[in-house]
Amino acid sequence: MTIYGDSLSGNCYKVKLLCSLLQIDYEWIDIDILAGETQTSEFLALNPNAKIPVLVTEDQQVVSESNAILFYLSQQSAFFPAQVYQQTLCLQWMFFEQYSHEPYIAVARFINKYLGKPESRLAEFNAKQEGGNKALSIIETQLQKTNYLLGDSISIADICLFAYTHVADEGGFNLNEYPYILNWIANIKSQKNFVPMTLSM
Repeated sequence: MTIYGDSLSGNCYKVKLLCSLLQIDYEWIDIDILAGETQTSEFLALNPNAKIPVLVTEDQQVVSESNAILFYLSQQSAFFPAQVYQQTLCLQWMFFEQYSHEPYIAVARFINKYLGKPESRLAEFNAKQEGGNKALSIIETQLQKTNYLLGDSISIADICLFAYTHVADEGGFNLNEYPYILNWIANIKSQKNFVPMTLSM
């Protein structure tokens, strides 16, 4: 199995983290987004949408979109719930991440960490703060009730939202305002076989 990704990308880190937690062996191929490596003909043959991560299975099946890859890898594992309602809640959180969380927190982080917060994108960076804090508040409210997003057990919903949430400070968000999120982050980091985002592959 081969994963194409950027080690500092939260979307790619989701996949790397789940593979480590499940002890799935894979080959990692680092892709430099800023150098245009997702625009090569070879990469576009894998994913015409020119985005990472991309998973290529041992039988050469290709899966793109980070949350779809999480779904694929988590089947028949404890990270994907067995009951339909819990499965639905899991997907609900994953859609929330893509539409109400990642567009604010990940983009603010990209502008700040990758681009150095240039003057030309400062207004956009500032505009992302309200939506990002709203998303963090929603997660905080849930974690006041349960240890993990679906209850007492970790799932791919947690992996999905952990990736960018635990580095939200790099996008200008103050995680000290969210004590339940900080506790949740600590719980995930304490999982057996946890790996940090910046671990070299």
